[in-house]
Amino acid sequence: MKRIHIIAILPGILFQFLAAQTPKLDTQEFPLKELKKQNTQIAALAAKEMSKTLPQKVDQYTTVTHIVNDGSTLVYTFVVNTGKKSDAVVQKEDHSRMQKAITQGVCNTSKKFLLAGIDTLYIYKSAKTNKVLFRFKITQDTCNNLVSR
Repeated sequence: MKRIHIIAILPGILFQFLAAQTPKLDTQEFPLKELKKQNTQIAALAAKEMSKTLPQKVDQYTTVTHIVNDGSTLVYTFVVNTGKKSDAVVQKEDHSRMQKAITQGVCNTSKKFLLAGIDTLYIYKSAKTNKVLFRFKITQDTCNNLVSR
């Protein structure tokens, strides 16, 4: 009779032991404030690392001169040699073509940053006048809108 009693109690004791050993999972969401702080730190580290190779020629007309972060946005500054074209002509003739090319390029190459909430801002300045020719801010929403078109 004692054996039956012990055999009957043993599964209960075993279950309590296993339940006590199973860690509870914390399903609490990561606080938005902490996530933004982390994204700012990641953007700052990325900018610092990428800046080590600057200035860097992109093509015969364009040079990357600065990469910094503004919060969780990576800001790339380019200087463009526009040749004989005036700044106004470049802005008028090249804006939409540049915006499309830059947006598609960033959406394809920076997916992980964008998905993590780290945006990019591309600033193009004239080599002759130092005037801003173009500014393109690309976010995850920008890329989502590009795909849905």
